[in-house]
Amino acid sequence: MSKDAVNTAAATPRTDAAQVPADAGDAGYSKDLKPRHVNMIAIGGAIGTGLFLGAGGRLHNAGPALAIAYLVCGVFAFFVVKALGELVLYRPSSGSFVSYAREFLGEKGAYVAGWMYFLNWSTTGIADITAIALYTHYWSLFTDIPQWVLALAALAVVLAVNLISVKIFGEMEFWFSIIKVATLVGFMLIGIFLLATQHKVGGQTPGISVITDNGGVFPNGMMPVVLVMQGVIFAYAALELVGVAAGETAEPEKVVPRAVNSIMWRVGLFYVGSVVLLALLLPGSVYSADQSPFVTVLSKIGIPAAGDVMNLVVLTAAMSSLNSGLYSTGRILRSMAMAGSAPKFTARMNRSQVPYGGILLTCAVCVLGVGLNYLVPAQAFEIVLNIASLGIISTWVIIMICHLVFVRRAKEGLVDRPSFRLPGSPVTEITTIVFLLACLGMMWNDPEVGRKTLLLVPLIAAMLVTGWFGIRRRVSATADQELSQLTK
Repeated sequence: MSKDAVNTAAATPRTDAAQVPADAGDAGYSKDLKPRHVNMIAIGGAIGTGLFLGAGGRLHNAGPALAIAYLVCGVFAFFVVKALGELVLYRPSSGSFVSYAREFLGEKGAYVAGWMYFLNWSTTGIADITAIALYTHYWSLFTDIPQWVLALAALAVVLAVNLISVKIFGEMEFWFSIIKVATLVGFMLIGIFLLATQHKVGGQTPGISVITDNGGVFPNGMMPVVLVMQGVIFAYAALELVGVAAGETAEPEKVVPRAVNSIMWRVGLFYVGSVVLLALLLPGSVYSADQSPFVTVLSKIGIPAAGDVMNLVVLTAAMSSLNSGLYSTGRILRSMAMAGSAPKFTARMNRSQVPYGGILLTCAVCVLGVGLNYLVPAQAFEIVLNIASLGIISTWVIIMICHLVFVRRAKEGLVDRPSFRLPGSPVTEITTIVFLLACLGMMWNDPEVGRKTLLLVPLIAAMLVTGWFGIRRRVSATADQELSQLTK
């Protein structure tokens, strides 16, 4: 729907607005996600392979200062989700930020937001199925099975779950999150016990001395901490899922504020807390990118099967990410298709009120990832992970721009801001946008992968421009049709 059409819709009486959604893509969904589902989706979005696996290499490079990087990035991630939460309470939508971009930035804004988010999750999906295959190979039972076969099997299982119903998706995500949280809490209890009892870990007595005797908080200087920011931002990707899920819950005005406000203390507890514990237990130089930092600690104190348990948890985190990616892109693509900026088939829903067209399109890209696993199994994960980071940073920037316009219109008396608000506008939004763009620029300092990824930006921009000229007439025709229906 065009900006003018939305403004017209907003001017219609409440009774009509209740019958006709402000975004045509919101029609037809069930409201089967319960508060516990949305709460755990919020937690699940904040805990993933970025912590369970990625923290090892980052600790090695940045040392204990990694906790500061997680805290800083966590604050800005919270600002993004808080801004999105305010927009959700203004108007819940399964199209989420794409729907808000359509209203506040026009169809071009929605088009860019939607396809960049699709780029993020389709490439993340490839990374996830690659990770699942790699983690499964850890067990000897699966060693002889080709990596691409395991990747395809994982994709098939998660696809089936997503197509059944949103309630099944919610349940699956709920239990995935329970496993991740229970693992983290269990490790933190063990870590606190080791600190309290001064039990030696790898021949060293845990405590502040582990940090002070090994170069302090910044053992390798400030630059590694700055460079690690881009990877840390990606670790928080999926927090915006709360906004998408809100469109399929019965009482978003009660569920969303609670879920969003809890994200900050979860980031502080799970990310910052666990990294501080890891730094107090072993020197940063002991950790590596090849092994989960939690496995490193547990193996040093002789806990049997630590690798098996953590591998299962990391496998769960990757499955959870893939599950979330298929869910969110299905809803986003349907919102775009109803406005004419995505293929028509992505608007289709099955009997269970699941937008299967968009989910299948994401799966199709992931199948290309299965081919990538066949051709270059060693490089597949790193290639797609960096491309995905372009998508998530652009998505978050668009959310903040939408919020800026929303607040400006509220000051003009055109819309009403809910009581649940992002504080400090417009300084908060502008500071967050600058920080996110700075993280993107930091990729240039990585000549091996990051710089090559940034060189893709002109290519992606050219593809977006070409695509827009290909669909702009259809978008305009769809907007005119909806406008005529609203003014009847």
